[in-house]
Amino acid sequence: MKKPLEVLRLYPEHDYTLNGVLASRAGRDPSRPFIFFRERNWSWGEFAGKVDAAARVLAVRGIRKGDRMAVMARNCDGHVLLLLALSRLGAIMVPVNPEFGVTEAKYVLHHAEVSAVAATGDTLGVARDAAAGLKIPAWFVMLDDAVDGVPGLEALLKAAPAAALPDDINGDATCLIVYTSGTTGFPKGAMHSQRSFVTGGEAFVQRVYLQDDDRLMVVLPLFHINAMFYSVAGTLAAGASMVIISKFSASTFWQTAVDTGATQVNIIEAIGSILRNRPRSEFRPEHRIARVYGVRASMDETFKNDFKIPHRIGGYGMTEIPGVTCNPFEGAQKLGSMGPVGRHPDPARPWAQCRVVDDEGLDVPVGEAGELWVRTPIIMQGYFRDPEQTAGTFEGDWFKTGDLVKCDEDGYYYFISRKRDIIRRRGENIAAAELDRVVGEHPAVAEAGTIAIPSELGEDDIFVVVATKPGAKVTAEEIAEWCRARLAPQKVPRYVAFIDELPHTPTHKIAKALLRADAALRARAVDLQPVAEGRRKS
Repeated sequence: MKKPLEVLRLYPEHDYTLNGVLASRAGRDPSRPFIFFRERNWSWGEFAGKVDAAARVLAVRGIRKGDRMAVMARNCDGHVLLLLALSRLGAIMVPVNPEFGVTEAKYVLHHAEVSAVAATGDTLGVARDAAAGLKIPAWFVMLDDAVDGVPGLEALLKAAPAAALPDDINGDATCLIVYTSGTTGFPKGAMHSQRSFVTGGEAFVQRVYLQDDDRLMVVLPLFHINAMFYSVAGTLAAGASMVIISKFSASTFWQTAVDTGATQVNIIEAIGSILRNRPRSEFRPEHRIARVYGVRASMDETFKNDFKIPHRIGGYGMTEIPGVTCNPFEGAQKLGSMGPVGRHPDPARPWAQCRVVDDEGLDVPVGEAGELWVRTPIIMQGYFRDPEQTAGTFEGDWFKTGDLVKCDEDGYYYFISRKRDIIRRRGENIAAAELDRVVGEHPAVAEAGTIAIPSELGEDDIFVVVATKPGAKVTAEEIAEWCRARLAPQKVPRYVAFIDELPHTPTHKIAKALLRADAALRARAVDLQPVAEGRRKS
């Protein structure tokens, strides 16, 4: 196995533009496989030619440096093609969740003031309605078959016109605006430069020791920072290949891994939990996946012993600051931690710094909780057209994450909670994420979401919403007993409600805002206070 820096040095140096890294990797051996999507297979050389043709098509259509183009589609090779083609012009891709309704999509398209929209047959109607009323009407292109007078991109590429392409694009040009999936308020568009994107890919080579002959299976959505900055950027940096899967399917995951020859995959906690709970008859022991990024401590044993995956890596990042910390590929792995600060394959490169601070911005002692502040070369340029939010997120050049963490004496960080996901009860701060984890470890529980609700005594009471595993049964009292055996008394929930399936955000996090807004859920919850009070009196 090559060391990460050895992998990067297989290729000529580049200028930290996406076009530069594509040319660097394609030039080594253009016939090597690059992208697999359904029945389409593209070599590095073939795809570089498609990128050039697509850039010329976009240029003739009027796309210029700084213009934005939305892509509203399930995962496909068109995402990567348009990202690279737009960046060749210094233009910007705005990926949009294909599950969005008109209202959600309209906010993104209008806020970004997109000049064009790439869609598919299942998203075109919503995208058209969402784009209606733009100051300058957007033009549309299909990533699958032409429909309703909207041309298909493949047909346009076959007749790509001659067009001059700019030669003054540098790594500081914005290439992506990724809108956060915040549960309250309007989404914010985090802008990332080409340099940030390419550097993020190089850091991912270090994080999971990507090899030039690896094949990454992309199951996370390409409108999300993980798939873009880790899978796509990592493939580009390593000169590897990727298999793009339209949408994650638990029932076919292992067979797809076998059929595609995948050697690496990124997941999130929800996917890991789903796979852990699926029938083992779906598992295919002949799979070749050797590394999984995103495995949480609670499922590590399953991925190690049941799924036979030798390398399970976890870390921490955000849309604004991808890939900050990571348990080292070679070195001490501390289950349950976010790992120490990550690094670039080149140890001479300056890298991220982290601080844990109190409410006054002062560093707290080792082992104490505080907000994580980060300074890193892989950082957003700001929120698009939102200088106020941008200014409020930074303290000098330190990015304020809004996450509560603690750091041990070895420099390993541990996530506690989002600051706004703290429950104040009996004078104590309680991390809802801790309850989510503890209740989620009950053998009958598939997933749990914990929220604060006002207490009649002031402060908050703890409300846990539970989704059980298929066929499993558990009572609210049993959930409380489970917590009582593992947590301090003030952390035992007062209310427990059961639901078939917890709602999720587009990035598969529990949509706690929806839980808080569901009055019917509160009405049918079991109030455990009488039981608890009775025990205290006895």
